[in-house]
Amino acid sequence: MTDIAPSEQTPVEEELDAKPQHLGWALVLISIAQLMVVLDASIANIALPFIGVDLSIDEANLSWIVTGYSLAFGGLLLLGGRLGDLYGRRRIFMTGLATFAIASLLGGIATNEGLLLAARGLQGLGAALASPAALALITTTFPAGPARNRAFAVYAAMSGAGAAVGLILGGWLTGLDSVFGLDISGWRLTFLINVPIGLAAAALAPRFLRESESQTGRLDVPGALTGTLGLLALVFGFTRAGDQSYGWGDTWTIASLAAGVVLLVTFAVLETRVSHPLLPVRIFQNRTRAVSFVVMMLVPAAMFAMFFFLSLFIQQVVGYSPLRTGFAFLPFSVGIVIGAGLSSNLVNRIDPRFIAGVGTLMAAAALFGFSRLEVDSSASALLQTLASDGSVGSDVNYWASILPFILLMSVGMGLVFVPLTLTAVHHVRAEDSGIGSGVLNTMQQVGGALGLAVLSTVSVHFASNAASDLAPQLAQASGGGLSPEQLGGIAYLGSFTEGATAAFLVGAGMILVGSVLVWLFLDVKHDELATDGPEGAPVHVG
Repeated sequence: MTDIAPSEQTPVEEELDAKPQHLGWALVLISIAQLMVVLDASIANIALPFIGVDLSIDEANLSWIVTGYSLAFGGLLLLGGRLGDLYGRRRIFMTGLATFAIASLLGGIATNEGLLLAARGLQGLGAALASPAALALITTTFPAGPARNRAFAVYAAMSGAGAAVGLILGGWLTGLDSVFGLDISGWRLTFLINVPIGLAAAALAPRFLRESESQTGRLDVPGALTGTLGLLALVFGFTRAGDQSYGWGDTWTIASLAAGVVLLVTFAVLETRVSHPLLPVRIFQNRTRAVSFVVMMLVPAAMFAMFFFLSLFIQQVVGYSPLRTGFAFLPFSVGIVIGAGLSSNLVNRIDPRFIAGVGTLMAAAALFGFSRLEVDSSASALLQTLASDGSVGSDVNYWASILPFILLMSVGMGLVFVPLTLTAVHHVRAEDSGIGSGVLNTMQQVGGALGLAVLSTVSVHFASNAASDLAPQLAQASGGGLSPEQLGGIAYLGSFTEGATAAFLVGAGMILVGSVLVWLFLDVKHDELATDGPEGAPVHVG
């Protein structure tokens, strides 16, 4: 890079002064990108059975449509964040959006399993480039204080509401069989809808987003390889451990987790010895920031698992259709928007510890409420209900037993995400904004995989014990009129609630651990959040 006299401006600084601020449109672009990235992890879930039939994908490989995206997204986030720091965050943001859109097109026109899985991996790459760049662009586009707090509130709302929006959108699109008179399978629309949105957002980015200064230094190739492969192995291991077909004792699960640990230890050693590390150790030296990263791994871990188990409970036990299940989660989107808006206003006057602390307690209380869900799973009740074509939990009142806790959880998440996102990236050096955002996103992705794996293990343990007790009772009550396969299916439905409620209870404990960390160690003051740069040194934002 050419040396520039102190009185001269870099091209980027000249752009900052020349380009008028369009903060509203900038936030729209960033929010659309984040919503698209987050909802794509869940939008395909409801379409899986239809994809399996159309492309002749067997049950064992069907889950890789979801897992492949999560693996690439979670494993490449650190690399995506660092690329934004080195080569310009707007440039990497646009590259990520374009990659995501092209991958979505390939997924939408896929005619075989291989092409679809490759497209999902490419989508994960695009998301890993766009997501940390989007978060870093907020810190470089919006001045510290109320404007940035509001932007983070919208970003957090998109991050939290994306899963619920994905379920609704996926249910609606999957049910369509034509668009503008063209015959097209509904599941393909869950991919194709991203194409015009992603390309339009990428095209408009130069108009409304300012480019960051490209940093000096080289890409840490050894760190990129060990860090990326280590995260991929870790996310793969956790995901496989959470799959009932494999579990924690599976050879590939153990080997993957062990390889992930070895690679990440190697990565940590390398990062202390290179001049331009992929993940500077200084990112973790601030205690408030380190606590924020840890809590932002624990809280999403429980939240993602809540979506998983509650959506299965509502569909399989209560008996809702996929689309109705999606709408059952619509209040979550409303609640998190309310919580995020409330916290963005409060964080100007109240320390983050109190806002996030109360939010974690609300979320833990909600999960405890879900753990109290009950259905009559006695053998006689199960046989009588199923004989009448009813659902095991058809007597569960959604409005009284589920909705209040969905709202409590969502508002609590809104109160947690905004202040912790602010504290996680606050006072990060300007040249590290991208990697700081990448670490935050990585914590959420790895936390989600870890939480689902741990809570799936808990659920399977308790459900299996309940099914073992229930099976002989069912055989006796049915008078031998059911086959072993039928007995097994009914026993599963009767025991699922036992496993899910145990998982909810453990999830509540995970969030309480995060709450303790917040109350004890998150000591940044609210007035500090109105300052920019490392240790409060202001950064020029135009």
